[in-house]
Amino acid sequence: QVQLQESGPGLVKPSQTLSLTCTVSGGSITTNYYYWSWIRQAPGKGLEWMGAIAYSGSLYDSPSLKSRTSISRGTAKNQFTLQLGSVTPEDAAVYNCASGKDAMDYWGKGNLVTVSS
Repeated sequence: QVQLQESGPGLVKPSQTLSLTCTVSGGSITTNYYYWSWIRQAPGKGLEWMGAIAYSGSLYDSPSLKSRTSISRGTAKNQFTLQLGSVTPEDAAVYNCASGKDAMDYWGKGNLVTVSS
């Protein structure tokens, strides 16, 4: 059973860069046909897909966030990371990592991020 665990700060100041890490256990991030995504949900809003990195290392970006996001991976640690630059209060949300082949079958518990000075 694949398990994902997000880690990162709970509070970020406006204009700073948010960095989150997803640590994967029970499976490898290089397993064929798996995609590893970041998704967030702001208070009172729906789920927003932010981007993904494939088992091959290929990257997929959300057009609305592409200019501010960077997703990478560390195969030795079986982790993948999200960086979101120039954060504003509108970026406050629960950030989840998720994975699967045809659907996001596996989810982390989420990392609540507040943006405030």
